[in-house]
Amino acid sequence: MDRELYNSPLNTRYASREMSHIFSDMEKFKTFRILWTELAKAEMELGLNISSSQIKELEENIDNIDFEKAAEYEKELRHDVMAHVKAYGDVAKSAAGIIHLGATSCYVNDNTDIIVMRKALKLVAKKLAVLIKNLSEFAKKYKGLPTLGYTHYQPAQLVTVGKRATLWIQDFLIDLEEIEYRIENLKLRGVKGTTGTQASFLELFDGDHEKVKELEKKIVNSLGFTSAIAVSGQTYTRKIDFQILQALSQIAQSAHKMTNDIRLLQNLKEVEEPFEKNQIGSSAMAYKRNPMRSERIASLSKYVINIAQNPAMVEATQWFERTLDDSANKRLSIPEGFLATDAILDIAINVTSGLVVHEKVIERHVERELPFMATENILMEAVKRGGNRQELHEKIRQYSMIAASRVKDEGKDNNLLELLAKDKDFSITEDDIKNILNPVNYIGRSEKQVEEFLKEIVNFAILDYDTKYRVKLKV
Repeated sequence: MDRELYNSPLNTRYASREMSHIFSDMEKFKTFRILWTELAKAEMELGLNISSSQIKELEENIDNIDFEKAAEYEKELRHDVMAHVKAYGDVAKSAAGIIHLGATSCYVNDNTDIIVMRKALKLVAKKLAVLIKNLSEFAKKYKGLPTLGYTHYQPAQLVTVGKRATLWIQDFLIDLEEIEYRIENLKLRGVKGTTGTQASFLELFDGDHEKVKELEKKIVNSLGFTSAIAVSGQTYTRKIDFQILQALSQIAQSAHKMTNDIRLLQNLKEVEEPFEKNQIGSSAMAYKRNPMRSERIASLSKYVINIAQNPAMVEATQWFERTLDDSANKRLSIPEGFLATDAILDIAINVTSGLVVHEKVIERHVERELPFMATENILMEAVKRGGNRQELHEKIRQYSMIAASRVKDEGKDNNLLELLAKDKDFSITEDDIKNILNPVNYIGRSEKQVEEFLKEIVNFAILDYDTKYRVKLKV
């Protein structure tokens, strides 16, 4: 790292080596050479004057990239693609004259972008699956632990800790479905020529339209895709970039929502992100346990959500067959969108692998609020024992106000149950009320919902993810 120059924190601080490598110069220009080799091979198979020895020399030098030499050529030519054509020709001398035959710069640039993005999407999919697996284990462990639900961040009907986690999982499952869809439906730019008419290739094959179509099909198949986009200008439609960054934006939205919840729960001391033995929460306040990782996820998520607008603007402002005002923007927004999303997922995997649940704190919070929530059940029981529904409802309202004032204004325990038990009109003892107040009676189908959701949906969605996508993964 050169300390005299700016270094992107996405590379130096946040993103994984795997994702950084996918967007490296080495990966980019190796893919250029693969594309040039496959083009020459397909052209040879369709009858052009290209020899198998030339193909062999191209194949043998795919990894043999002299970046310094290419930089010298680019300084001279002011064209990065032609600089690498010449650098490739220097090491594959017999094939130098047939590299890039009939192609335009977008043949390598655009197809490489699609190939690289698909690799990056596969890594994102695997990490999403790991995150979902972590959350599934958490949800299963705490599927029956009652906790206060919150609407408007005010105490509401009870849920369970595990049920709340299923809400996070469901968002990430939607994101995974979107990423999978993008992977499976991503199309190459293909072999389209300078303005998308394939004129140069039609010239090479003496006006044989079928050979031009077969050329594209061969290259698409050799690179592991099912098809190329049907028509293009010079570039593939930049709408594809928007679709991909929108998929990443959705992950960022889900991660931000989850970590907002975790941060709020940490303030309540109910759930905390992992805290290392020697971790410092605050340079001034030694006692603090700040949710730093969740905050970092939220920070990076805002960035991803924001830069997803870049390809939307690029797509909207492209003129006719292409303008070059997409290039600098695309070079920034696409890699950075992936690198930031990769960092979000890595941190989220870390956080969810060690979430700490303070059950006694949760229990205490439930006990403080449950008497108010149980009043309807108490009312029904008292009516069964001969009470007047309207009169008892008014009494509960009055006693609730007294109890609430005691809690809020005096800082004392909630004595609503005691007040109700002492009122003979309710015909209910404290033991009766305690039975009514079992928190499990107020969680509805939470526990079953968790079990069914994990068994019927989640487990199926992340089945065999360790082998589904062949991308090296370290977490």
